[in-house]
Amino acid sequence: MENAGAVVSVEWLADKLASSPKNVRILDGSWHLPYMNRKAKEEYASEHIPGALFFDINECADHEATNLTCMLPKAANFEAYVGKLGINNETQVIVYDNNDQLPLFSAQRVWWTFRVFGHENVFVMEGGLRKWKKLNKELSSTVPQVAEEQFTARYNPRLVKSFEEIEANQFKEKMFTLVDARPANHFEGKAPNPRPDIKSGCIPGSLNLPLTDLMDIGQQTLKSKEELLKIFKQLPVDLSGPVVGTCGSGISACMVALAAYECGNKDVAVYDGAWTEWYQRAKPDQMKNVPAD
Repeated sequence: MENAGAVVSVEWLADKLASSPKNVRILDGSWHLPYMNRKAKEEYASEHIPGALFFDINECADHEATNLTCMLPKAANFEAYVGKLGINNETQVIVYDNNDQLPLFSAQRVWWTFRVFGHENVFVMEGGLRKWKKLNKELSSTVPQVAEEQFTARYNPRLVKSFEEIEANQFKEKMFTLVDARPANHFEGKAPNPRPDIKSGCIPGSLNLPLTDLMDIGQQTLKSKEELLKIFKQLPVDLSGPVVGTCGSGISACMVALAAYECGNKDVAVYDGAWTEWYQRAKPDQMKNVPAD
């Protein structure tokens, strides 16, 4: 039953639940881009893995210090939020999401958030609810009632990068490799950004590694460790050194961190503000591939 990496399978989780484990919490971490017009929380209420609770990425975020979406919450807010989900510092947390095509899309953001606040006993189930249903596993529409628990956050600054740190790295002294997980056509400025107020483009000096390249879409899994190591090497990204993931809003960047974790680098950070913040704050000469007006 034990798993060496951070990724678990549908069968692993089904077997885990069949044993009626103590102090385990399943979380539906579904999140969708606004243009998709999907309501993740309502979909969760309709059907989910038995015993799962909903982790709302939009709700468990900083709504005070920034106008950016999905930004990390303050430690106290995270403590209160997950405590109400019945999670304490000893709870084993397994996160999945509900995406129509990808084996993972937003669950890894929840995984990364727990790790930022010092909780390492957290895993992601690849394949999501789509694969769970395909394998004819049990579903539920019952929202569990759980007792509130006490969670103490231990913030890990190594896993988070700010605008200022990215700026210093890209334009002053190179300390880490910046890897962008967005689709190539967004990175290259050849397709409109999903957010109409933000143009496509990229941070100069960053490398593009679309999150879909890290997945086996047909099997609804993350690619094997051997395949992932080859992909990072070809980019090239040296996983023995410091690496930072970025994307559009800090969601898919966490796939870079997850894939690197499976390859043995457990300290890949994420630029939380990502391209959305960079586009709003950077100087024109600090942006690349941005389409002209």
